[in-house]
Amino acid sequence: MSGPAQPAKMKKDESFLGKFGGTLVRRKKSKEVSDLHEEGKNAINAPMLPSGTDIHPEDTLLEENAERIMLDPTSRENLKFKDLLKVLIDWINGELEEDRIIVKDLEEDCYDGQVLQKLFEKLSGRKLNVAEVTQSEIGQKQKLQTVLEAVNELLRPHGWTIEWSVDSIHSKNLVAIVYLLVALAVHFQVPIRLPEHVSAKVVVVKKREGILQTALVTKELTSTTEMMMGRFERDAFDTLLDHAPDKLNVVKTSLITFVNKHLNKLNLEVTELESQFADGVYLILLMGLLENYFVPLYNFFLTPESFEQKVHNVAFAFELMQDGGLKKPKARPEDVVNLNLKSTLRVLYNLFTNYKNSD
Repeated sequence: MSGPAQPAKMKKDESFLGKFGGTLVRRKKSKEVSDLHEEGKNAINAPMLPSGTDIHPEDTLLEENAERIMLDPTSRENLKFKDLLKVLIDWINGELEEDRIIVKDLEEDCYDGQVLQKLFEKLSGRKLNVAEVTQSEIGQKQKLQTVLEAVNELLRPHGWTIEWSVDSIHSKNLVAIVYLLVALAVHFQVPIRLPEHVSAKVVVVKKREGILQTALVTKELTSTTEMMMGRFERDAFDTLLDHAPDKLNVVKTSLITFVNKHLNKLNLEVTELESQFADGVYLILLMGLLENYFVPLYNFFLTPESFEQKVHNVAFAFELMQDGGLKKPKARPEDVVNLNLKSTLRVLYNLFTNYKNSD
């Protein structure tokens, strides 16, 4: 009687183990398929992806023929790119100082349209019909839509290629944000010096026939100052350098004579324009002499040692020039400190044209 029961028990065990084992096998096969799919996706993407770039989960949800663009990590650390970001941030903060708006990060502070709205209104003198504060995504995109429509309407007739959109700005696409800000700065001829030849590498992720495809593309964000500002009327100094470069030494001699006429009152003398004004000290003293006041020594570094101290001095000299009724110099303080002859000549030439008859 015990004999026939044994096979039944074995059959039951086999059945249980079979089902359990089958489940394990199915799970294993499912995992293998999943791993194989992942491996295949990586094999397709890996050769085209730069190191350090990850495919985001949302990329797999892209619709057919849709694409997403993200900044390559190496570009984010590029010194010229970081310099451009700093120049744009400092410019925005200067423009919006009265609104008590402080921008620290372009991606985080510009995506919702609030800063872009205030900046465009300040530059254009136009008031946009948008809600002041919008918390919801829909509200933010509506504000962006209104702002970008106004921007595009203004820029398109002047030949600008629109490299930004509501979605790209709202998704914190830094390259799109920078493109927009550079276009506004150039169009409105703002008194800042954009770093030249700045480019950024972006990873473009596209979905084609259900497969993610990636490519590394280089985007040119700025060209030369002459090309960027060439869309507009150039100043007399540009014309002088472009059409009479042979007279450069004559110009330098005239400027040296002009500055020494005043600096000699302090027993100071200049022989090299690009180097002797690079720390900002002579510029500050010259402004005091031209405007007939004494500049307190605690306002600047009399013997600057670091790059930052020199930039502080030149920037302070620029402030004194503006206090004297001059426009903010086109040159950047950093350019003067870096011994950029053209920038230094431009600053001094501006002083010369305004004070050449001063005693």
